[in-house]
Parts: sequence; structure tokens; C-alpha cells
Amino acid sequence: MPSLPKFACIALLATALCTPLLRAESAPPVIKLWPGTAPGEKGDIGEEKDMTKPTDGKPGGKIIIRLGNVSQPTITVYAPPADKANGTAVIVCPGGGYSILALDLEGTEVCEWLNSIGVTGVLLKYRVPKRPGAEKHVPPLQDAQRAIGIVRSHAKEWHLDPARIGILGFSAGGHLAAVASNNYQERTYPHVDEADDVSCRPDFSILIYPAYLTVKDQGDKIAPELPITAQTPPAFIVMAEDDPVRVENAIYYALALKNAKVPCELHVYPTGGHGYGLRPNGQEVTTWPQRAAEWLAARGLLKKP
Repeated sequence: MPSLPKFACIALLATALCTPLLRAESAPPVIKLWPGTAPGEKGDIGEEKDMTKPTDGKPGGKIIIRLGNVSQPTITVYAPPADKANGTAVIVCPGGGYSILALDLEGTEVCEWLNSIGVTGVLLKYRVPKRPGAEKHVPPLQDAQRAIGIVRSHAKEWHLDPARIGILGFSAGGHLAAVASNNYQERTYPHVDEADDVSCRPDFSILIYPAYLTVKDQGDKIAPELPITAQTPPAFIVMAEDDPVRVENAIYYALALKNAKVPCELHVYPTGGHGYGLRPNGQEVTTWPQRAAEWLAARGLLKKP
């Protein structure tokens, strides 16, 4: 049975979750990313809570958990049934404009879908909102790098292939996934433990209606925090032409990957808007999970070891 990081048991005891990694039918374990306070945190963010208001939209006719004031980042590990598990894992980054996290629409529901195709879903609860004095993505990138390292360092115990650990993000979470895919040569925080000794490079990325990938007033130049190279991991990208976040984010990022000779599959749909997660809404864009599963299968990522 798998073990947890040394520091995680303290956090799990507090929530009666200090147990080996469990399968989908049991409560998934929640693991603190940092043994103490996260890098740079001052304890002045306020209480973590759902910020949803009665007037907020309901994609697919259902409410969304809009989690705000996150200062204690975690990962929650959703393992598929043993007879389905194929050894691939995906870190899931909910969106929310780096202000909140759409925790169910773009988080738990996505992990459940990943489990249905045999993939371990790792829900990343990263820090929001943007911290004063820091670029919007800097603390979340620290959390993403740390999460990838923890998952990869425990691949054997968690029955995962350390070369099949990807990242998936929506909107701002798509930007975070892209940033993590292009900033992995060194950690952006001081070394903590053995989880920081392994690579934090994702093996692939899935970007769903990603935001902030280009700079509009500079002719949609790729954002400076995305130094794309031939070593940037392969990407699967989905966006609708009528997305208010602007489909240029997806198109120009995909073109930059192509120019760097990085494998990329881009799906652009004429309509669909933004913020649908994987809830069907009558638009063809919400069939993206089928296309993503096909892409994963074509790359051999759904094969059992």
C-alpha cells in the first residue's frame, strides 16, 4: 500500500485521513503541500471559504463552489478503481481568474471523469487570490511545482508511472498549467525535502479555455512567463471562438508550440463561451472530454502497465 509524505500524516491525523492512498470508493486523502507555512505567506489573507453568491451563474444548471482565500494549499488524490487504473496521473488546476477556485466544476468533477478512464486525478488547491507585490501566477506556480514533485516522488507507492504525470487546467488554471509546463528547470522556492529532488516537469498538458497565454496589446505575443522550447511537454488545447477570454490565447500558444516542434492538438469550436467545465450544455465544445481521452489513448497514456 502507498505511503504519504513524512509531513502529511500530521495534517491527515487532524482530519482522520492518515491512511494509505485509497481507491475511489473511499474518501480521497488530502495532503498539505508544505510542512509549515507556504513560501511567503503572512497569514493576512482571511478565512478560506466559498464565495458563491445567489446571483452567480450556474453552468449546466448547477451551482459552483467558488473557493476563496486559500493560503494552505493541498492536493487531494482521487485514485481510480484498481481494475481500471492505468498508472497515469493528472494534476488538476481549477480556474477562477487567480481570485477564486471553481473547485467542483473544474476540480472534483474533473477528477471523477479522469477516474472513469483509469487515470488518477490529483486536485490542486493552489493559493488565491493574487498576493500583493507578486505576479498573479508566482505562488500558484510554487504550489504546482511542489505538487508535481510530491506525486512523482511517490509514484511507486501510489502505483503510478513517473513518466506519465500530466497537468490539466481551466482558464487561469490553464495558464498555471502552461506556466508549470515551461518553468521546471529549477524550483521557484527553497528546497524542502526529497519531493523537491525529482523533476517537476509535467509529461503532458491539457489546457481547457486557457487565459493569459498572450499579451493582447503586443499583437498576441506569447506571455513572457511562457518560455516555450522543444522540451515543453505535448499539449491538448480546447477553446471556443466566442470565448470572451479570446480564442487567440489558444491559437497563438498552439502556433508557438508548433514552431518549437512540440506535439500539440488544438480544438477550436465556433460557439461555447467560457466556464463550462465538463458539464454538457448543448454545445459541441462540451464533448471535449471524449476528444481528450482519444488524445491520451493515442499517446499511450491510457494503457495499463
